Amino acid sequence: MTRIAPALSLTLALAVALATASCTTTTAPDVAGQTDGPLRIEGTITAIDLQPWTYDGHAVVQVDAEGRGPVEVQLPARWSLCKAEPVDVESLAVGMHVQAVGAASGEGGLVVCGDAAHKLVPMGN
Repeated sequence: MTRIAPALSLTLALAVALATASCTTTTAPDVAGQTDGPLRIEGTITAIDLQPWTYDGHAVVQVDAEGRGPVEVQLPARWSLCKAEPVDVESLAVGMHVQAVGAASGEGGLVVCGDAAHKLVPMGN
């Protein structure tokens, strides 16, 4: 039984250390995930990447949002699964002033899909 006792002591010590660490470790809250309702931005398109659509990924429209900086606006490949109307990407161009409404992606961007009010549209000057 002397061989089991040291192993049991080590296991118990590791369990206590892990339990203590998990009690004292905190993570910063996800500010993007705390928004109530849709996220709205206005700004200028700086890049359009439709390439991810070729492998069923989200297309990305980079918008330099007023007062916020660069925001990746993600457009899902499967619009049939979205509540939002499909974005008319043919009408978008780099340098165009746009409004985007979508759900915060948790990565500082937004996704146009989950609500009928979500959109990415050109703004009149």
